Amino acid sequence: MNYELFIAKRIIAAKEHKGSISSPIIKIAIVAIALGIIIMMIAIATSVGLQEKIRDKISGFNGHIQLTNFDTNNSEITLTPISTEQDFYPNFISVEGVKKVQVYATKAGIIRTKKNWEGVVMKGVGVDYDWTFFKDYLVEGRLPSYSEKRSLEVLLSQHIADRMQFKVGDEFNTLFLKEDANKLPSIRVFKLVGIYNSGFQDFDESIMIGDIKQIQRLNKWKENEVGGFEIYIEDFDKIEEKGDLIYTEIPPNINAQTITNKFPGIFEWIKLFDTNTLIIIIIMILVAGINMITALLVLILERTQMIGILKALGSNNWSVRKLFLYNASHIIFRGLFWGNLIGLSILFIQHYFGVITLNPETYYVDVAPVSITFGMIILLNIGTLLLCLIMLIIPSWIITKISPVKAIKFE
Repeated sequence: MNYELFIAKRIIAAKEHKGSISSPIIKIAIVAIALGIIIMMIAIATSVGLQEKIRDKISGFNGHIQLTNFDTNNSEITLTPISTEQDFYPNFISVEGVKKVQVYATKAGIIRTKKNWEGVVMKGVGVDYDWTFFKDYLVEGRLPSYSEKRSLEVLLSQHIADRMQFKVGDEFNTLFLKEDANKLPSIRVFKLVGIYNSGFQDFDESIMIGDIKQIQRLNKWKENEVGGFEIYIEDFDKIEEKGDLIYTEIPPNINAQTITNKFPGIFEWIKLFDTNTLIIIIIMILVAGINMITALLVLILERTQMIGILKALGSNNWSVRKLFLYNASHIIFRGLFWGNLIGLSILFIQHYFGVITLNPETYYVDVAPVSITFGMIILLNIGTLLLCLIMLIIPSWIITKISPVKAIKFE
């Protein structure tokens, strides 16, 4: 029979009665653990969620890895075309983990009306384009439909549409300058069929999605010439590894650039979230641990006579220490229960109702995103439980210093 656990259960049941010296201390310890798990859960879920959302938005506009001619690697505007007659297109079978390869081209233009004008970068896409990203952020109209025939349908952001006072179905002129400054610009009349709002201001204020065939004609390219290729991989955490592998498999005149290298400032910034989250976790565990140490010492003080009696009856120091560690575990489990219940409730409310909003100009999202995973919750709870118990082993050592004779006489 595990008599330490039996006695611990009796002590736990007895504490429910009023008049216990340790009762308020235990309640404070439970609240501290609950608050700690709530704050840690929110910090991790929001940090991971924000990182994933920003990463997904950047890759939605650029892919995970871009293949471009070396001449245009550092430019947003396509200058030198690449032939689509490549071994890696349309399927990059030589590198494992590549999900999709799609073509694109970009060209600077100016949307012009009688009252206003707006500079844009037209991103031309083809029939192989994956519209999943824009489908999620489409706020009005529909997605463009491209086929073998050249199309005038375009997709604009809410930001540009509002500035130009456009609505779905409007037609407008767009001017494209030629390389020869002495020549008149080319003009295209596009039809707005859909409006998107990604909340990523850096892209929303400039990107217009159109048919790649329009750019091919404007640049006088052949049908098999494009500005570059966008590659999507299955595991974003391996983007640097896959980027290096892809670079070794492509011709020497083509460069492979990951979005982490193309937008280093943004990705360095979101990496800081991990550091901030780690600091929050350390502080919360220390706070919870200190409160548990206080509660344990009060419990030992309150049960000094019992400790003396158990020692006099033959219990060794470790058995008595285990008794109080069982007791402390019960307190920790209660704190974890309430912390998980309240923390998960807050996260689910935010996930489904978006109560907390953010400034998209600063955070690139308008609603605080959360990412909840079963594995994260399990690890967080196990980690908190183990670390708190480890912190309690040392203060429980005070039991070894209690003399049975003096403890029995203690009042």
